[in-house]
Amino acid sequence: MQELLQRLRQLFPDAKYELNFQSPFQLLIATILAAQCTDERVNKVTATLFPKYPTPQAFVDADVAELEAALTPTGFFRQKTKTVQAVCKALLEHHAGEVPPQIAALVKLPGVGRKTANVVLNTAFGIPSGIIVDTHVARVSQRLGLVPMTDPERKDSAEQIEAQLMALVQQQDWCSFGPAMVLHGRYTCTARKPSCATCGLRSLCKNPS
Repeated sequence: MQELLQRLRQLFPDAKYELNFQSPFQLLIATILAAQCTDERVNKVTATLFPKYPTPQAFVDADVAELEAALTPTGFFRQKTKTVQAVCKALLEHHAGEVPPQIAALVKLPGVGRKTANVVLNTAFGIPSGIIVDTHVARVSQRLGLVPMTDPERKDSAEQIEAQLMALVQQQDWCSFGPAMVLHGRYTCTARKPSCATCGLRSLCKNPS
């Protein structure tokens, strides 16, 4: 495991989530919008979205049709509009409009699960609350043989994978391990046609192509 962590540090010395944000609140909203959407597209949307809606109150007060139009490029815009407004309402009602730095509080927000909560806590607060597990992390972890092969689309599988990875990786490394694995899965260990020939982790992989 230490060899893997060292390789990841060498490959991704400044590993971080690729969503643009200037506050925990912006990262929370951006992460919600990133569901079934690329970070690049979300960043294009939030570049104009956040100046127009700078606070939770602004999102709550937003005209639904206008907000839906702004979120259309991210896909599933009607559901995302409902989720964003519900999250902002909950922040105002229960947290004085601030994003709570505790995972127990974050996962109680509408539409916020452990992955989103970990992204916010790991990235915006530097709190090792857990390990980010998205489809990239699940795929890379399975191919490396760190966890058994399961269906990464299942919610319980993501939570199982996170628990298994948390048992393997020291807590002090959780905040960097997750983003590094995301980047490796996004650009090298892709779902289709992974770049095994040039992979920096090839010698550690249990399932090279």
